[in-house]
Order: sequence, then C-alpha cells, then structure tokens
Amino acid sequence: MDNASAVTVFTMSGLSGVENYRIPVFIATFLYYIIIWISNVTIIMTIIMDRNLHEPMYIFLVNLCLSGLVGTAGFYPKFLSDLLSSAHVISFTGCLIQGSVLHAYVGADLSILLLMSFDRYVAICRPLVYHSVMTRQRIAILIFFAWFLPFELLSISPMPLINVKLCGSHIPKIYCIHHLVHTLACTPSIAAVAFPAFNYTFYFCHFIAIFLSYIHIIKTCIKSKENQIKFMKTCLPHILCLTIFVASVLFDLMYVRFGSNLMSQNFQNFMAIEFLIFPPICNPVIYGLKLTKIRNQ
Repeated sequence: MDNASAVTVFTMSGLSGVENYRIPVFIATFLYYIIIWISNVTIIMTIIMDRNLHEPMYIFLVNLCLSGLVGTAGFYPKFLSDLLSSAHVISFTGCLIQGSVLHAYVGADLSILLLMSFDRYVAICRPLVYHSVMTRQRIAILIFFAWFLPFELLSISPMPLINVKLCGSHIPKIYCIHHLVHTLACTPSIAAVAFPAFNYTFYFCHFIAIFLSYIHIIKTCIKSKENQIKFMKTCLPHILCLTIFVASVLFDLMYVRFGSNLMSQNFQNFMAIEFLIFPPICNPVIYGLKLTKIRNQ
C-alpha cells in the first residue's frame, strides 16, 4: 500500500463473538438507545421549558445531556447497523469521523463537568460574588469553549492520518478511533504520540482542576451545616456522575493500552464501550432523581 488513500475500508472484528445472538443484542441495544434519548431529552426539555430552572447549574446540565447524545450518536447507529450485517466494515472517512466524535464527546463531557465543579465552587466557597461571576455572558462563553476546544483539538488529531502509510486495514474493536489507525502505520509517527499525549495532558489538567475545586468545597462545607446540606443536594450528584465517567473512560484507556487477547471478546467489548453505556444514562437519571427542582417537574 503506497499511502492511506489506498485503504478505503477497515474491517472490524469486535462483533465476532455475537453471531449466534445478534438479534437479541440488537433489540436490547436499540431499546437501551431509546431509553438514553428519552431520559436525556426529558431533562433537557424540562429545564428549557421551566424558567425557574434557567440557572447556571441546570444550563450546564443541559449541555452535559447534549454531550451524551452526541457521543452515543457516534456509536450506537453504526453498532446497530453492524449487528444486522454480516460484513463489519467502516470506511476510512467514516473511521476518522467516528473517532473524532467519540473523542470530542469525552473531551466535551469532561469540560462541562469542570464547569459544573467551578459553578459549585463559586456557589459554596464564594457565595457573595456568585451572581457577579456567573453572569449570562460569562456562562455563554464558558459553554462555547467547553464545546469548541474538544472539537478543535480533536479535529486536528486525524490530520496526520491523511497521508500516513498504512500496512493493514483490520481494527480489532467494535468502533474506530484514531489510535487504532495509528497502530496500522507502516512506520512510527511522531504525531501518533504527540497529539494523544497533548490531549491526555490537557484533559488530565481538567481532572486535577475538578479535584482541587472539590478539596476547597469540602473544606468550606465542614465549617457550615447549611453548606453541608447544599453539598449533599447539588455536589453529590456531580461527584457520582464524575466518578462514573472517569472510571468508564479509564477502563477503555486501560484496555486500549494493556488489553489482552486472553480475555473473552465479549468482555473486551464491554470494557471498550463502558463510557458509552453508563455516563449517558446515569447523568440524567442521577440528576433527575437527586435535584429536587427537576424531580418535582
């Protein structure tokens, strides 16, 4: 193969273990995908239609639910299509698009979770300046960058793949990400290391910022009974969603870096799609049940 343009289609072997029960898996996945849409759209519409919920925390929650819908749209339709097809393939362009959408979903989710932690930090640790800090203009700017930066950073990542020489076209997974395409390159590329390393570092800093904000929040809440109640009502759902999201993404990263062929294909698939199974459904359910205003609506 002279260059990447010679590879027009990638084959994927992630579904090799479900040939005998593709229909039950299709039905279960399709119903689960519908539940994801219903739960997220319910939260989004509830907040949009109730003016009493037009507060920073709920606006950020709308974007968190939108992020979940974007991420799942990058996986479930293709996955459902593959379940009904005997040939599990994806085009080179489709692979780049799917990889960009999934990576951008992870980045946007973490950026929005960072904004939500910042909102709680100001509300609890700096309550007197909350309304002057969390203005509508500033919220709009923060949300813009929460979406723009992940898509901008991760739209650059596939660019080195356009002219890279590939020595294979097989992807041992049920979806396509840029890292797997880089592993098919005939010769190692600096970009294959530099771009992921920068992105990982950038979003690891997000996690550190969230962690530090909650250290300050907890220190403040210990001193006040009122703040402890506010923490349990508004911060606990955020911590639960953050924990589920980070754990799910770490499982996938650990599988990508240290995956073993000794594991069954079904278990490998489960590890690979945890971040597309739990966060998109847990976010609306946890916030919908825990936040009193949304639960009442």
